[in-house]
Amino acid sequence: MADPTRRWVEGPLPQLVLTRLREFLREPEAVFWTFLFPILMTAGLGIAFRSKPADVAQVAVLASAPAAAEVAERLTHDALVAAELLGDSASARALRTGKVALVVVPRSADSVEYRYDDTRPEGVAARRLVDDLLQRAAGRTDPVGVTEARVRERGSRYIDFVVPGLLGMGLLGSGVWGIGFSVVDARRRRLLKRMVATPMPKAAYLASFALARLVTLTLEAAVLVGFGAVAFGVPLRGSLAALALICLLSALMFGALGLLVAARPRTIEGASGLMNLAMVPMWVFSGVFFSSARFPPFIQPVVQALPLTAVNDALRANMLEGATLAQLAPELAIIAAWLVGCFVLALRLFRWQ
Repeated sequence: MADPTRRWVEGPLPQLVLTRLREFLREPEAVFWTFLFPILMTAGLGIAFRSKPADVAQVAVLASAPAAAEVAERLTHDALVAAELLGDSASARALRTGKVALVVVPRSADSVEYRYDDTRPEGVAARRLVDDLLQRAAGRTDPVGVTEARVRERGSRYIDFVVPGLLGMGLLGSGVWGIGFSVVDARRRRLLKRMVATPMPKAAYLASFALARLVTLTLEAAVLVGFGAVAFGVPLRGSLAALALICLLSALMFGALGLLVAARPRTIEGASGLMNLAMVPMWVFSGVFFSSARFPPFIQPVVQALPLTAVNDALRANMLEGATLAQLAPELAIIAAWLVGCFVLALRLFRWQ
């Protein structure tokens, strides 16, 4: 009598999962986009948006104006302002090209004119800073005493915000691209047509793709989260078990979405168009690189219903706020609904040829 364990291992589903893993490892592009690209993005964004002191405001003082030297001298007393004397044409050119954020034109001993572009945040900030310095130098006193407590806490930085978003984007891409292209390529090469003659169930074939993703998921999530924590101190305040469950459900859900997208197309070009149609709106609206709350209220119901929005919100709540699974119930419900809906539709719509 054959060993039941051996019979199960040699069954269709385990063998299909092993086939999916071998296909993945034989594709350098898939390995790069799954593991290396998120690391490179995290490193680049972490360096570009690293914690650093406030930028110094670059200011020009019109040299030909009365009391120009005195005004420039007053501004140099503050470490947040770098002032230089420039002529009329040179100051206009520096402002136009962005080399300075503000041009100060002293009209008299007690009157100045500010020239700046009010559509540039640095120009508005420089105008307020310089005006405060000159008013204080002229003798203005503040009726309210002020003290400062500068706080730089992990979790509020841009790199802390973007790492969960990159993880969610990676789960989306590897699920839709990794699974969708494999299915369509097999259909294009007429490999699926040969499988119709086998006793392999359709559900086992489709499930093998999703289960194979779970094997690479652990390494994918661990590499990105670990790199962010070690290289940039990205916090992980929630439990690892909750994070693992979020990643597991998200990977299965995006895998089901990939199966749905690949259920009918016969060409790589057709599948690519459908994949972009499914993913591009989520890249834009789901808060990968900036908060989805920036979009107007009338579009928020659609934004919040997108699967990647729920994934990113759940990852950030777990990693940055330490949210429990009970607190993440709304996001997990959205992810589960997309998982079931996409897989059921994929089963109904899937065609071998």
